[in-house]
Amino acid sequence: MENTRIRLRIEGRVQGVWFRESTRRQAQALGLKGWVRNRPDGSVEVLAEGPAHAADKLIEWSHQGPPAARVDRVKISEEKWKGEFDSFIISR
Repeated sequence: MENTRIRLRIEGRVQGVWFRESTRRQAQALGLKGWVRNRPDGSVEVLAEGPAHAADKLIEWSHQGPPAARVDRVKISEEKWKGEFDSFIISR
């Protein structure tokens, strides 16, 4: 099983619609570790590590998000896996 590390920048109506909590729950269910946070520009940023297939599922989910969200764009970048997280949290 190959591990990966991804960084997502999700743009649209993604703050104030439970996007971070929904992302945390989705990531935990997929066995991913890392964090999600709001950015000052109104987007949401995600840094996640874990199995590549789980990261792919989180990316797929991020294009829709929770019911109240409107996702306009998801920017995806892959990074070198570090294995530095113990859980998946909402960061400030």
